[in-house]
Amino acid sequence: MAWILLTNDDGIKADSLQDLVSALYEKGHKCVVFAPSENNSAVSMKISLGKPLTVTRIEDEREGIHQFSIGGTPCDCVIAALDGGLQKLVPGVIPKLVVSGVNLGPNLSQDAYHSGTIAAAREAGMYGMPAIASSWSSFDPEGMEIAIDATIELIESALAILPDEPANLNRPRVDVHAPHLTSWPKESQRKWEDGPINALRKSFAAGEILLNLNVPRGWNGSFATTRLGMRWYRSAITFSNDTSTFQLGAARIDVDEVDRGDVDSDIVGVASVTCMPSWPQTHPLEMDMSLLAWSLENSRSGLPIWLESTTIQD
Repeated sequence: MAWILLTNDDGIKADSLQDLVSALYEKGHKCVVFAPSENNSAVSMKISLGKPLTVTRIEDEREGIHQFSIGGTPCDCVIAALDGGLQKLVPGVIPKLVVSGVNLGPNLSQDAYHSGTIAAAREAGMYGMPAIASSWSSFDPEGMEIAIDATIELIESALAILPDEPANLNRPRVDVHAPHLTSWPKESQRKWEDGPINALRKSFAAGEILLNLNVPRGWNGSFATTRLGMRWYRSAITFSNDTSTFQLGAARIDVDEVDRGDVDSDIVGVASVTCMPSWPQTHPLEMDMSLLAWSLENSRSGLPIWLESTTIQD
């Protein structure tokens, strides 16, 4: 079995992370964990520049499981692992996939900008690693085992189409003319049209897109390939009586219907899988938007159709 690098933003002691590690172990997967020592929810892509960060090995007697508590953010954890930490702390371990989560609480719609869970997956993508972010879209942990099941199903689908080792870890080579990448500011040349499935697999393997999974509390067992939906946080601040402090936390969430939106999928009890670009708009490694639109094609299972194959072609 290949190695999987796991992280989260709820902290290394979070039951959701440890339950995922145990479930993967029981299925024969090898896991190395680099996760924050404390809860780092909603820190987005914050990194800790210019200060020493602690690294503490967590004792784990299970063969093929290594765990490290990092005194930093989710992105710090991914950088620490992929930019030399794995080689130093667990020589010879090269992960095939990065998984962030399972997060307690949804990461839908514009949550993608604030989420430390998604940020860790995006950071992995920027290092050239395929990555999945996973969330249980409830703040009540009861019943969360179904999110573990859904996450493992997505993980195993992804592992089946990936090479044994990352093809471009730390990006020693960059091909800005790859068919799946943007030609902006020129009009899209759609160089991927002869093989969109292969183009999307290569993009995922190279870290140019990530997968964002949200599993609803009333999950009906099915998946849908989605885009980001729309929801609005209303009355998001509450001031103290003397107005010297305030607290963030929406009093109400409004939803606008979006065709194929992740929020809409969540409402009807379907787990959403959203293909998201790792790089920002106008960056040379941004996904071709017409190919990203094609990525909405579902397989019979509801997962992205490009996850159905067993190999990535050259």
